[in-house]
Amino acid sequence: MNIDFIRNFSIIAHIDHGKSTLADRFLELTGTIEKRKMREQFLDAMDIERERGITIKMTPIHMIYRSPSSHGEYILNLIDTPGHIDFSYEVSRSLAAVEGAVLLVDASQGIQAQTLSNIELARNLKKIIIPVLNKIDLPHARIQETKDEIAALLGSRAEDILEISAKTGKGVPELFEAIIGRIPPPHVLPSDKELQALIFDFEFSPHQGVIAYVRLFSGEIKKGMKLLLASTSHAFEAGEAGIFVPERKRADSLHAGEIGYVVTNIKKPETVTVGDTVTIAAHPSRTLPGYKKPAAMVWANIYPLSQDDFDNLKKSLDRLHLEDGSFSYEEESGALGRGFSCGFLGLLHIEIIIERIRREFYIDVAVTSPTVSYEVTKRSGKTAIIHSPIELPEEHDISHIREPWMVLSILTPPSYVGAVLTLVEEYEVTIGETINIGSRLEMKGEMPLRELMRDFYNRLKSITSGYASLDYAISDMRDADVARIDILVHDALEPAFSRIVSSKRVLREGRALVEKLKKILPRELFTYKIQARAHGRIIASEQMSALKKDVTGYLYGGDRTRKMKLWQKQKKGKKRLKESGSVSLPHDVFIKAIQN
Repeated sequence: MNIDFIRNFSIIAHIDHGKSTLADRFLELTGTIEKRKMREQFLDAMDIERERGITIKMTPIHMIYRSPSSHGEYILNLIDTPGHIDFSYEVSRSLAAVEGAVLLVDASQGIQAQTLSNIELARNLKKIIIPVLNKIDLPHARIQETKDEIAALLGSRAEDILEISAKTGKGVPELFEAIIGRIPPPHVLPSDKELQALIFDFEFSPHQGVIAYVRLFSGEIKKGMKLLLASTSHAFEAGEAGIFVPERKRADSLHAGEIGYVVTNIKKPETVTVGDTVTIAAHPSRTLPGYKKPAAMVWANIYPLSQDDFDNLKKSLDRLHLEDGSFSYEEESGALGRGFSCGFLGLLHIEIIIERIRREFYIDVAVTSPTVSYEVTKRSGKTAIIHSPIELPEEHDISHIREPWMVLSILTPPSYVGAVLTLVEEYEVTIGETINIGSRLEMKGEMPLRELMRDFYNRLKSITSGYASLDYAISDMRDADVARIDILVHDALEPAFSRIVSSKRVLREGRALVEKLKKILPRELFTYKIQARAHGRIIASEQMSALKKDVTGYLYGGDRTRKMKLWQKQKKGKKRLKESGSVSLPHDVFIKAIQN
């Protein structure tokens, strides 16, 4: 295939702006998928993607397009990407493997915070951007207003912005022509004798091992070639090479400029990393610039509701980690039994992983409240990174604590600015620059990542009737003013209930936690206290009343003196129990504390 007739591109968009629907029209109009096999969100393979209307995993697709204007036949390699902010790292990986991007904007919603982030990402990677206005068929579409906003952001002319309806297909043929006209043929490196293929994703098969998704920048890949992973110097033989249509289809070879896959037969997935370079084992070439591995932003512990499911849960986490390298986990044991400490990219990432465990592996699990990583320096000078509240040393042992901060962008109509300012003050947000973007305001600021975990995004959507949008990125580590709340049950510390919270909210959080536990902890034959402790003192306390047992129930009438003796004996017994007894908390109590 002549490289001049290849176009590699991605679709980038804010969530719900119609990206998956546009991909469906591409598949239909190119005849890649037969009409009888077509369904909505075709490239979203997981049930959870189709139900939520979101893309979670990037998907490559090879399409043949016959241009009516040039009468040529083109190969269009599309990499469909997620739109949610938690999966923005997948967008950066796809952009590195292509020459251009279709920037899709909903005509009714206009520019969103994630749209700004996508534009900046594509520009930094020097990619051609084709701006496209979608959903022009909606009665409340703001076509000209949104085009003016996009033109101002891109420094382009409003008339250069295409108008389409991905739902009806209107304008999509013109978009095809723009793709072959505006996006250049693949960039290939000068030498055609060297092989340089960038791994932008992979999957794992029990029979074929790691199947690497690659973009070739030079050379070719054929079945039987002796290849090498540049970063690990691991040699392997290509078991198969091919393209995505969208299922894998074997090909005789892959050439420079093409996107496809290679079967490595490597059975240890940790050997292969996204961003590595595939080259020829006999004479390796230079390593291509790779990707920065996404670091976990939030942490949560996952426990099986039944400890009998522990081994199955471990197998499910192994599988999910193979499919999603940004998800990490390690085994841990505590009051809730054996479980796993897991790292995620954000709150939606947690939801998706948990939902997949329940749906695909049929395991019921409990999940602790998400937390962030803290950098703790002791007075001894030793520094450690902690993910769990109970790992935080006692206050008198700490020199200082640092926590991750993020830069954020809030895009909102001016009428909601007052409500947004009130909200951000509650969440420790520092607002800096405010910029006019068409009919809306972009408020730039900074905030601790832990505050985002307190449902900030949903609160923002609620107070702005859904009109505001949020984009954020990790910035740096800064000094943290936080404290650990411990829970004492009958004077015994219960580590599973510990929390790290802002020092400003210690009293409020301590009271709320104690009141919550009073509703779910079991009563005993004696009274006992549930206490919250922080800063070395008790900040909240509730008393659990004793269970009442009628020790005189078997007596009928007679002298009251005998009853009095039994009551006194019971009272002394309860006193002894209170002084020497302990409260035994069943496993389900800890589960209820997490779930409620």
